[in-house]
Amino acid sequence: MKASAFVYPWDVDGDPAAPERIAGLGVEQVTLASAYHSTRALTPRHPRHRIVTAEYAAVLYPPGDRWAGRGLRPYPAGRWAPGDAYGRAADALAAAGLEVHTWVVLAHNSRLGAEHPDTSVVNAYGDRYPWAPCVAQPATRAYLVDLAAEAAVRPGAHGTELESLGWYGLAHLHAHDKTAGVDVGDAGQYLMSLCFCPSCRAGYGERGLDADALAAAVREALEPLWRCTADDAGWPTVEKLLGEDTAAATRAWRDTAARTLQEEAVAAVRAAAPDGFQVLLHADPVTYHCGANAGVDPAHILSVADGVVVPCTGGTALLAPFAGQARAGTVLAANLTVVSGMGGSPGTLAADAARARADGATELRLYHAGLASDGDLAAVREALSAR
Repeated sequence: MKASAFVYPWDVDGDPAAPERIAGLGVEQVTLASAYHSTRALTPRHPRHRIVTAEYAAVLYPPGDRWAGRGLRPYPAGRWAPGDAYGRAADALAAAGLEVHTWVVLAHNSRLGAEHPDTSVVNAYGDRYPWAPCVAQPATRAYLVDLAAEAAVRPGAHGTELESLGWYGLAHLHAHDKTAGVDVGDAGQYLMSLCFCPSCRAGYGERGLDADALAAAVREALEPLWRCTADDAGWPTVEKLLGEDTAAATRAWRDTAARTLQEEAVAAVRAAAPDGFQVLLHADPVTYHCGANAGVDPAHILSVADGVVVPCTGGTALLAPFAGQARAGTVLAANLTVVSGMGGSPGTLAADAARARADGATELRLYHAGLASDGDLAAVREALSAR
C-alpha cells in the first residue's frame, strides 16, 4: 500500500537533512500542513529549535488577494512559519522524490472565534466555543470554502487532505484543559455540541422546532450527566432524552449543513486544481460525530470526494462503512499513529497495516514524521521495508 507521512513545514524548513530522512522511511508521499490550528510541537532533530509554538490558527504561506477587504480571512503565520514556509518545505520534499499533498485544517480556529465571537458554536447554556466555527453560518461557510480552495491547491501539490470539514463541538485539545471531571460520553458530546447561534436557531425553526424549547430540553437532558447518573448508548440515548422526532430534526439540520459545506468545499478545490488533483477528507462514518475527523455519510462523501482518511489507531472498525461504499479508484487511507509517546505503536505497524488492508484500506497515513523519536522512525522504516 502507498504510504504518506504527515509533516509540518517547520519540521523541514531550515533542516537540510529532513527531506532525505523522511524519504528514507520508505514513504512515497508526504501530507504537508498548509493551514493549521494552534499547537505546541516537538522538533527532536531540527538544527535550530526543539519546540515550536504555533500561537494561533494560520496559513503557512502568504494568503492571496481574494481576502482583500473581507472581515473573515486567514491569518498568516508568525515566526514559527514565516513567509512561504510551506512552499520552501514542499520544494525540498519534492526534490527528495516525494509526492507532496496539502494538509488543510478548516473549521477549527480559536483566533477566529476570539476576534469574531459571533462565528462560534454556542451551546444550550449560552457558552461559546471559540475553537469551533459554526458551519451553518453563511459568512463562515464562504470563508471556509475559499480557504479550502486556496490552502489545498498550492504550487506543485498533487492532492489535498481536508481536516475538520464539518462540525466541531465540545471535544477539543485545549491548553491547560480541566474538562475531564465528568465523563461526557457519546450522547453528551452530541448534546453539548448542538449549536444555538442565530443561524442554527433559525435552522431548527425550519425543521419545526422551537429553539428556546429545544435548548431547555437539552439542558434538562444533560442534568443526569452532571450528577454522573447518565446512561450512554450513543444515538439511542439522544433519542430517548430528546424524543425521536426532535432528535431526528436536530440531526437533519446539522447533517445538511455539514454535507452541503463538504460539497461546496470539494467543488471549490476541484475548480481551482489541475486535472488529476486528489481530494480526500479526514472522516468519521457517523454523521453526528464532531471534530477533526468530520462526521459524514460514507455513500455521500465517496460520491463527492476521491476518498477519506480514517482514524485507525487502536482498531480499524471505522473502515468498514467506507469499504462497503467504495468504488474502483476510491482511496481509503488508514491513519495510524507512529509516535509512541502519543499512543502510537510503530513496532506493530506491519501488522496494523495488514489488518487495515484486510478491512478495506488502500493506503496508509502515518502520524507523524516530525514528532516521532528516532526509535519510532526506525520501526517505521523496518515495517515499510517489509511491504
